[in-house]
Amino acid sequence: MTSGSGGAADGPDAASTVAAPHRVGLTVDLDVEVCVVGAGLAGLTVALEAARAGADVIVLEGRHVGWSASGHHLGTVMPGFALPLSDLIARVGFDDACELWSLSRAGSDYVRAHAAEHVIPGLGLSEGALEVSNVDTGERLISRLQMLAEDFATEVEGWQVDRVRDTLRTGRYFHAIHYPRAFQIDGRRYVHGLADLARNAGARIFEDTPVVSIDPFGIRKRIVTPRARLRASHLVLAGNIHLGDALRRLSDTLVPVWRHAAVTAPLGAGLAEAVTFQGSVIDTDGIDHFRIVGGDRLMWASPETTWDAQSERQTGAIRRRIRTIFPQLGEVEIAKVFSGAIGQTVHGMPQIGRLLPGLWVASGFGRQGLNTSAMAGQLVAGGMLEGDDRWRLFSPFELVWAGGNIGRAAGYAIGLAERARSTAAGGLARYRERSRIRARAREIKLAEASRQGGTRPPRPSMHRVPPNESGT
Repeated sequence: MTSGSGGAADGPDAASTVAAPHRVGLTVDLDVEVCVVGAGLAGLTVALEAARAGADVIVLEGRHVGWSASGHHLGTVMPGFALPLSDLIARVGFDDACELWSLSRAGSDYVRAHAAEHVIPGLGLSEGALEVSNVDTGERLISRLQMLAEDFATEVEGWQVDRVRDTLRTGRYFHAIHYPRAFQIDGRRYVHGLADLARNAGARIFEDTPVVSIDPFGIRKRIVTPRARLRASHLVLAGNIHLGDALRRLSDTLVPVWRHAAVTAPLGAGLAEAVTFQGSVIDTDGIDHFRIVGGDRLMWASPETTWDAQSERQTGAIRRRIRTIFPQLGEVEIAKVFSGAIGQTVHGMPQIGRLLPGLWVASGFGRQGLNTSAMAGQLVAGGMLEGDDRWRLFSPFELVWAGGNIGRAAGYAIGLAERARSTAAGGLARYRERSRIRARAREIKLAEASRQGGTRPPRPSMHRVPPNESGT
C-alpha cells in the first residue's frame, strides 16, 4: 500500500497530515556520483545512506515523493519476506536463509531507529503484530515457532485459540504467532521523513522528472530526462512498475498488483469490545491486514486487483470483509479509501544488487514489508561506496520476466484460486471445530447420564410373586 504527498485525504491514516515541500524539477545538466531513480522507500533510503557516506547524490522522481505504494501502506514493520521460510531454505540453503533473515531483522531495526521521535517525529509508533491462522494448525505452529526462535533468533510467542479469540472476538481465527518486537508507524509520514533526512544529508531530490532513456554501459552512466541530461558513476533503479519504456527490462519483471484499503469512520465502544489488540493483525493467507488507528477506527486492507481499479469501487468489498470477520460491528461506515500499486516478483523475493558495473537495482518489494526496502537501501549504498558484498545473497533471485499481460491475468486467476482455497479451508476448519464441540457435548451428556444411572436406587421389581411362593 502506498501514499501521496498532498493533504490528509491522500494518505492512509485519517489523522495524518504532511506538509509537502515545494516540488522542484531538474532543468540543468548534472554530473554526479550517484543517481537514484525513484523516490519511494527504497530509493530514499539509498539516497540517505549514500549522502551520509559523503557521496554526491541526486534522486529523480517522475511524480512526487511517496506517491504510490510507498505512501499508502498500513505501516507494519516486522522481519521476514513474502517467500515462506521453508521455501527460502529450500531455495538457498539453511545458512544463507539465516543470513537473509538476519538482514531482514536489521531492516526492521533501521526503521525503528529512524522512527524515533527525535529523528522523524509524529510517526505514532505502536508495538506488536499478530499473524493469525484461518485454519487449526497447532502442530505446524509449534514447529514454526521453534524454527523462528531457535534457528532465526526472532522473538516470537505462540497464542492458543482461546487467547486469540479473547483478543479478537471472532470465530474466524485459530492459533496465532505474536511478534512483540514488530511495530507499526504512520507510513505516509515516514516516507516524507526519509526525504527530509536525505535532503538534510546533502541529497538533491527532483520531482516531476521522469527518466526518458538511460545508457547503462560505460564507466559513466547517461540518463536523459525531459529537460536535462545527467552522467553518474552509479545508477540505482529503485522504481516500481511505473518505470516506463526507458527501464522496461526491470518493470517487466514485476507483476503489478493494486492493494486496496480503507479507514472506517469512528466505531466507538463496539470496536474496543471486538478488538483489544493494538498492533497489526495479518492472516496467514494474506487476505486481510488490519489495525486500529485513531483510537476507534479500523484501517483495513483486503481486496487486490491486477489492474488500476478505482479505490472508491472497493468500498463494498472492504465493508463485506469487515462484516465477515467481525459481524458484531454491523454495517460499518467507510471514511476514506486508498490504494497503491505494488510490484510482485515471480520468485517472491525482492530484487537487490548489481546488474552491471555501476548499475544497481532495489525493487520488487510487493508484499515484502518496510523492513526489506530499508535493508535494500543499506545494502546497495554499502555495495556502491564501501565494497560491502552482502547483496550477493540475493543473487539466486535474479530478474525473471513476469509474463506481461498473460502473467498479469494468470496472477489474478491464481489470486482468486488461493482466496477460494483459503475460504474453503477456513470453512472446513470451522465445521470440524463445531463438530468436535457437538461431539464433546454429547460425550459430557452421556457421561452425566451414566453417572446418574450408577447412583440411583434400584427400581422396585415389577415381577409379581405367586401366592404359593410368598409363604402366605
